[in-house]
Amino acid sequence: MKLIGWKLDISIPIEKIPKSILVAAPHTSNWDFFYTIISFWALEVPMKFFIKDDWTKPWYGFIIKSMGGIGIDRSQRANRVDYATELMKNSKALYLLNTPEGSRSRAEKWKTGFYYMAKKAEVPILLAYCDYEKKIAGIGKIIHLEKKSKEEILTEIQEYYIHVKGKYPENYNPKIF
Repeated sequence: MKLIGWKLDISIPIEKIPKSILVAAPHTSNWDFFYTIISFWALEVPMKFFIKDDWTKPWYGFIIKSMGGIGIDRSQRANRVDYATELMKNSKALYLLNTPEGSRSRAEKWKTGFYYMAKKAEVPILLAYCDYEKKIAGIGKIIHLEKKSKEEILTEIQEYYIHVKGKYPENYNPKIF
């Protein structure tokens, strides 16, 4: 990261949190994936992510899988919340990465599966980011779900990301719900 002029934010004591749902935003560029993967490797985060199974089947699929990719057949109505919960329960340490905007284009609102995954698995949500203006990437906040409504949690997340600048800020909608 230093070679390309970026800094890592390692202020969250992730070693004390063995399992979590990891939210990464804003997601406005394919470069977000590159910086995110490098950051998590540097932070030694045991991260996995759901990806279209088209990416895990070709000859290069082993690369995607080795980076933490879990192929999902999007043509079927699989319950990813239950699947994520099972992954969490069967893992000693796991951070399941989500990009709830669902697209690199401007989204009117976020998909909230990450919230239901965290709730059902009884794990916190960690907020990860790549701030292109400041050239800092990392995990900046822990959100515990106990005694909070969905709206309170989404508001807390929305307020956290309001000042983070994506590569293409015009593609990020700061109103996430």
